[in-house]
Amino acid sequence: MPGPRGAADDLAFLPAPPVKLSHRVLKSLLGAWALVACSPEETEAVEDHLTDCAPCADEALRLRDAVSLLHTERNLDLDPLLRSRVLQGCLGRRPARIPVPVWAAPYDAETARLDALLNDFGKAEWHAPVRLKWYEGEQAASQRTTVAGVIGHLLTVDGLVASALGLGDDPDGTLGAEPPLSPAERTRRYWAALATPPDRTIREPWREQSHTLIRTVSFAGQDAPATAVPYGEFSLPLRDALLDRAFECWVHAEDIADAVDYPYDPPASSHLNLMIDLAARMLPATLAGRRRSGLASPPRGPVPEGRPGRSLRLEIEGAGGGDWYIPLDSPAATGSPDHSVAHVALDGVEFGRLAAGHVEPEEAVAGQEGDREAIRDVLFAAAALSRM
Repeated sequence: MPGPRGAADDLAFLPAPPVKLSHRVLKSLLGAWALVACSPEETEAVEDHLTDCAPCADEALRLRDAVSLLHTERNLDLDPLLRSRVLQGCLGRRPARIPVPVWAAPYDAETARLDALLNDFGKAEWHAPVRLKWYEGEQAASQRTTVAGVIGHLLTVDGLVASALGLGDDPDGTLGAEPPLSPAERTRRYWAALATPPDRTIREPWREQSHTLIRTVSFAGQDAPATAVPYGEFSLPLRDALLDRAFECWVHAEDIADAVDYPYDPPASSHLNLMIDLAARMLPATLAGRRRSGLASPPRGPVPEGRPGRSLRLEIEGAGGGDWYIPLDSPAATGSPDHSVAHVALDGVEFGRLAAGHVEPEEAVAGQEGDREAIRDVLFAAAALSRM
């Protein structure tokens, strides 16, 4: 009598016989093996063959070394200057018919960098808590919001520039006011008018508005840079307003990156230099305002308009570096190295964070010498440039 038959299910799970391939076929698979492109069965057959065939083993080693040269280890994050280099390369071959003005380039770059950061955010990241920081008087102030709330803040304050250019600035019908609202007032009114907390849908109107601003200033005439942009209690010419918006975009992009625990690089050195220059030019008026409020020491005597007077040398080291001489006694005076009574040295990025209210004035200085009172006045005036 015949013996018992194995069950069909048992036969289905028997191991497959090993793949038998010729030397010629195995040699032809070495390239695919080095690229990890073989099937599991082919990989096993090749590796078994390499233990017995010295010529193929030598060839496999050379191929694996060659593959390692094709796949160098590098950071997954793109170089922040890559976009600028690509654009420069393209424009070097075919110049733009309507180029972006030099004074608008920092805003173009910083909005593009922030947009790239936001690109892969999921729902949770958009609702991550963010604390905005600035200085009021002698005290640090803050406001709690979310990543989406920060983008809403940028959208509404960028609307000041859009309004000055005649583009409209009222995304939901709540921001129109006479006299114009300050950036903080606009933001708070916008947040209060929302029926639900802002979410990822805020990205598209912010993105579209920033693109529209860049296109508009690029096509504007020669008088456009001087167009006044009202900020409530003061105004800035358009060229300075876009530098201000670039600076705030960088600062709040860092706030967002910190909220989601992601690294974020400073602006390009040339762009940071323009932002620092704007802050240095605003310092004399800010210092005078603090003096009227009793928050800074009195002037040491009248200085005729346009004449040099007591000055502080602000030396910026590293990225965005340079020297600025800040007049101490009157915004109408001019800074002068011959009238310098104090010297402050800071790193460029550190000065930017001081002007953003993210660094305590007493903790920002890398080096200082001269009139301590003047140094304190200028450092606190730098922090007073910040706002929500």
